[in-house]
Amino acid sequence: MKAVTVKTIKEELNYKSTKELVDLCLRLSKFKKENKELLTYLLFEAADEDGYIESVKEEIDTQFKSINTKSYFYIRKSIRKILTLTKKYIRYSLKKETEVELLLYFCKKLKDFSPSITKSPRLLSTYNRQIALVQKAIKTLHEDLQYDYQLELEELNEYKNLLS
Repeated sequence: MKAVTVKTIKEELNYKSTKELVDLCLRLSKFKKENKELLTYLLFEAADEDGYIESVKEEIDTQFKSINTKSYFYIRKSIRKILTLTKKYIRYSLKKETEVELLLYFCKKLKDFSPSITKSPRLLSTYNRQIALVQKAIKTLHEDLQYDYQLELEELNEYKNLLS
């Protein structure tokens, strides 16, 4: 079966009653964990974006504490998992402020991580890529927010420059 376009789905949803839409959403939530998480965000957490950001930061903290530090292989694997999780939460929100906030937080945690990421070129590359993404996202924000986030980014860039 080939999936139809989003436009076609949108047109078809316009013809459904409220009860049919509720049934479709509930059925959709049963298939994938991500669908259920997205519905949870949209229904319960989208109204309080700051609370959502804080809960994601707590999740990131928990994940960083549980990293196996026996070798850089395990560290890299865990960092990639945390980054994937962070990006998933960013996709739920679709707000650039949330993206910048969470990526900056991830980079701070990575910078302060022990053992140092300076001994692993791959971890440094991951850090540098995320810094570049933050810089790109900051440019799309309002000027006042750009200034605030730019100050935080400069702090992380100093660390990046020390590594070079």
